[in-house]
Amino acid sequence: MTPLSHHTLRHLALLALPAAIAFAGTAQADEETASAVFAGGCFWCIEEAYDKVEGVEATTSGYSGGHTEDPIYEQVTAGGTGHAEVVKVDYDPDQVDYETLLHVFWRNIDPFAVDRQFCDAGASYRSAIFPMGADQRALAEASKETVAERFDQPIATEINDFEAFYPAEAYHQNYYNENPVRYRFYKSACGRVERLEEVWGDEASATAGSSG
Repeated sequence: MTPLSHHTLRHLALLALPAAIAFAGTAQADEETASAVFAGGCFWCIEEAYDKVEGVEATTSGYSGGHTEDPIYEQVTAGGTGHAEVVKVDYDPDQVDYETLLHVFWRNIDPFAVDRQFCDAGASYRSAIFPMGADQRALAEASKETVAERFDQPIATEINDFEAFYPAEAYHQNYYNENPVRYRFYKSACGRVERLEEVWGDEASATAGSSG
């Protein structure tokens, strides 16, 4: 049986969903809330991972790292915007710190993959960290060095200063909960769980979002 392409898998998972509409559900960060932005391939899967972390108050799928304002999904996945699929994580620093969020991030990605994650290929699926300030950048750089030392091979994950975040269309938000059957099919067929376990061993199973 010929494996399904990432375009086919994503198309099947999106089949029969409503047309894109403007999404206005981004959490408003208050004085007690901080934000972080991560790109780890399919934003559905990264959103699932962080929703299970205690202290995370909201997650929003979207786009960042490119040059096009207010991009739409079709533009981003076509590769003309420079953006990656990302998740903005709003969290309570009194309950969870940025270092913990970095720990979850690394164990939900393949850090060696260049311009792809699992079955999803293209620069929009690259892995990246977008630090929002000097403190986050220092922690992100230190975490990347730790991962590189652990595996003793080049790490493809980028670290880029945060510039802008554009929420994705409403039908992408909380996709794993709103469309569980389609989501599980996509995630299983994409081989995400198996590859994470290959790279991270038991640590993959212990982090949120690794179970299929």
